[in-house]
Amino acid sequence: MKLDLERSLASMKTQLTAYCAKKSIENPIVVGIHTGGVWVAEQLMSAVMTDEPLATLDITFYRDDFTRAGLNPKVNQTLLPALEDRHVILVDDVLMSGRTIRAAMNEIFDFGRPASITLAILYDLGQHELPIQADIVGERLTLNPDQRVKLSGPEPLMVSVLEAH
Repeated sequence: MKLDLERSLASMKTQLTAYCAKKSIENPIVVGIHTGGVWVAEQLMSAVMTDEPLATLDITFYRDDFTRAGLNPKVNQTLLPALEDRHVILVDDVLMSGRTIRAAMNEIFDFGRPASITLAILYDLGQHELPIQADIVGERLTLNPDQRVKLSGPEPLMVSVLEAH
């Protein structure tokens, strides 16, 4: 399976611009989830009318499998401005079960109560375990059980579908 990363990102930018106009969202805070979500968010910043720098979120300590998985050896920094009554655009690379997004929203609410959260996802795999749906989707994919999407970057930003062995 060959994925067209540029086409998916262009689709997200078009959708995001239209979504913000329709919802009258001005000067939102764009939040990328480490690490792939940050890379995608960097690509989307040009489509969003905002004075805010890109915010970043590391959900390691908010995961519901933290006690089972143990400490992630690479914990990134969470950099969020005041979120109270602000519109947040939450960005990640892949939506699978929805658990990463749930963890991200839990962390966001620890920083304040946003006016809204818009979810922008590069690839939605449709394997949701929680009732979480993206507002902006670059591409919906159906993968075989032994396949997974791998985003690598940030320079160059590339995507591949890997086969588990």
